[in-house]
Amino acid sequence: MKHCLAMQHVAFEDLGAFAPVLEAEGFSIRYCPVGAAPTEEEWLDADLAVVLGGPIGVYDQVLYPILEREKELVRLRLVSGKPLLGICLGAQLIAAVLNARVYPGKEKEIGWGALELTEAGKASPLRFFDGYLPVLHWHGDVFDLPEGAELLASTPMTPHQAFRIGNRVLALQFHPEADVDRLESWLIGHACELSHAAIDPRRLRQESKRVGISAREAGQALIRDWVTHW
Repeated sequence: MKHCLAMQHVAFEDLGAFAPVLEAEGFSIRYCPVGAAPTEEEWLDADLAVVLGGPIGVYDQVLYPILEREKELVRLRLVSGKPLLGICLGAQLIAAVLNARVYPGKEKEIGWGALELTEAGKASPLRFFDGYLPVLHWHGDVFDLPEGAELLASTPMTPHQAFRIGNRVLALQFHPEADVDRLESWLIGHACELSHAAIDPRRLRQESKRVGISAREAGQALIRDWVTHW
């Protein structure tokens, strides 16, 4: 049995549609909620480490000191060379540890939209989103591309949507793990953010019905391809 350890910031942002694929590939999954960070030994022993999304910024360590511990764990994992996946806040933490700037974007990017894959992206596990298949975007912060990283995808609003370092570090600003069948928990959990951004949850709900199943299937193909070819 292989082990996947996932750092989780809010309860409804979990591995979602990725979980059944990982389990089918022989991984057991353990979540480490905020305040229950894994030990360094546990973090480095895991066959796959994941840092999930959340509604805070990597620059908020004065308000949320736990971010310093998370950054240190990300740094240790990068040094180890073992597989590391960062989604949204997790991708931003990887970028920050690699000395790239992370900062608020011009506006929030929330909703379903297509990716523009680079040539490297088209040859990566992101290729399942080629052809402008929509993905779920849900972020306000953006990051510069770290030195030595390979850009995989962009959007007009966010030039750096995904990057990788070798085959074992994958950072995704968007949410391919989101499961359309569980989107209601996102809409309720982020109700204040949606209201502040003047985004109608009814529109997101309707768009999810139209594209969510295809996006889920592409996301599952992405994670399956990555864990079997790193």
